[in-house]
Amino acid sequence: MIGYTMLGTNNLAKAVKYYDELFATLNAERFLETDRFVAWSTGQDKPGFAVTKPYNDEKATVGNGTMIALAVETPAQVDAFYKKAIELGGTDEGAPGPREMPGFYAGYFRDLDGNKLNVFCFTHGGGE
Repeated sequence: MIGYTMLGTNNLAKAVKYYDELFATLNAERFLETDRFVAWSTGQDKPGFAVTKPYNDEKATVGNGTMIALAVETPAQVDAFYKKAIELGGTDEGAPGPREMPGFYAGYFRDLDGNKLNVFCFTHGGGE
């Protein structure tokens, strides 16, 4: 149902560098790009993720309670993606691990602009 998500940034070049490296861990590539935004995806039939300079030219701000969740296949992918996000300058919001819901494994972080994201998967063993 989701076609793409978009987060605002106050430094497009820095955000693009961060996400280029981070999304490389998922084999995602840029699929749309202008002087105002860049979007990545793992395929034409898959949802995309974009960062943008706000169109009203005002400062980008973080939404309270807003979070984007990125789905992967395995806990090892969650761990690697989360680790890369932190290595690139993101901040921890909850290290990878099993969560309250059986089989739900996730890591939470904030990007360079303070936007909250999580990377998650569902395990068959109830949270291995």
